[in-house]
Amino acid sequence: MSDFFSAPKSVPNSVQSSVPTAISAQKAAPRRALLKARQKMPQRILQEKSARICGHLQSWSGFAQSRLTLAYCSFRGEPDLSALLQQQRSWGLPRCEGKALIWHRWYPTCDWPLRPGTYGITEPDLASPLVEPYRVELILIPCLACDVNGFRLGYGGGFYDRMLKQPEWANKITIGIVFEYARLPQVPREAWDIPLSGICTESGLFWVNRAPAE
Repeated sequence: MSDFFSAPKSVPNSVQSSVPTAISAQKAAPRRALLKARQKMPQRILQEKSARICGHLQSWSGFAQSRLTLAYCSFRGEPDLSALLQQQRSWGLPRCEGKALIWHRWYPTCDWPLRPGTYGITEPDLASPLVEPYRVELILIPCLACDVNGFRLGYGGGFYDRMLKQPEWANKITIGIVFEYARLPQVPREAWDIPLSGICTESGLFWVNRAPAE
């Protein structure tokens, strides 16, 4: 399956930057195939794999030490992080506003309920406090796929791409959350794409270069 989804072996950066629409077109077919594969996964298997992903994250000391972690509410068969979100700790959850992600503070016993928002994704309440980026130490990012170099394939909206290019989010530890079948040798990427720090699947937590200092 990984070979089917792999991108061409070499795409020069000059070509990527000058013809971004060509790279975007390369992403369309794997997006459709990956979504289809994920949606076919039985719910029992999805929950088993999700539990293992949560277990790998909890076993990493950096997760326990993170004072504020950005996460997400699963949607369309994404790995389910509910087991982590139930922990009584500080989380940041996203709300879609136009083409931006607005991050709000949340924890299980807070007074701000989660509710269906844009695209049907569960989102934090508008009244909940905003996240201060300087407090964030870890970002868990949903992906359709990640490659071994840390480049991610998303849904095409560019929400996380735009966010990670902003200076206030620089130098944060970023972990792509995917099922193992979607950890690929290579995905199509633009010259300006920013690699993630690591990838977590049901098979383990994999760092792109080296594990962050604890």
